[in-house]
Amino acid sequence: MPETIEIRCLETLADREIQGLSDVLIDCVEGGASVSFMLPMSRAKAQVYWRSAAASLARGELLLLAAEDAAGTMVGTVQVMLDQPENQPHRADLAKMLVHRRARRRGVGAALLAAAERTALSAGKTLLVLDTASGDAERLYARHGWQRCGQIPDYALWPDGAPCATTIFFKFLRS
Repeated sequence: MPETIEIRCLETLADREIQGLSDVLIDCVEGGASVSFMLPMSRAKAQVYWRSAAASLARGELLLLAAEDAAGTMVGTVQVMLDQPENQPHRADLAKMLVHRRARRRGVGAALLAAAERTALSAGKTLLVLDTASGDAERLYARHGWQRCGQIPDYALWPDGAPCATTIFFKFLRS
């Protein structure tokens, strides 16, 4: 990896973090990522999302990790969604795994994924699940021991409105 990447578990979101997370989200959606948002992707829409995530963070419903480069610029993020039904206390969902396009293919996604798995295990979770519409992400997850369950056609939409398939993965966590 040509530069140092630091992964931080965010406990609160100040304006600096909301701005950095918004930059990453906007870049990913504008780059075509199917992560629940449609074009146009405005800064206001991104900030509303992250302020909502801050409330979930404060309630203990999720863990939020951020990747920063050596200059302290946020280049990626991932969420571990802890809030599950009472019959699934051992499980969490991995969500919003985002890497800014300028930081891709530098190990940021792998570092975020490993940190999310460690953090989830530390929180008592032994099973993680996720869905993705990205072929690059599918290859990353498979390389890191995630098991593919299958694909659901037309599950969601790309940011431009075209339908996309989603692939479901899971991974058992062990200490």
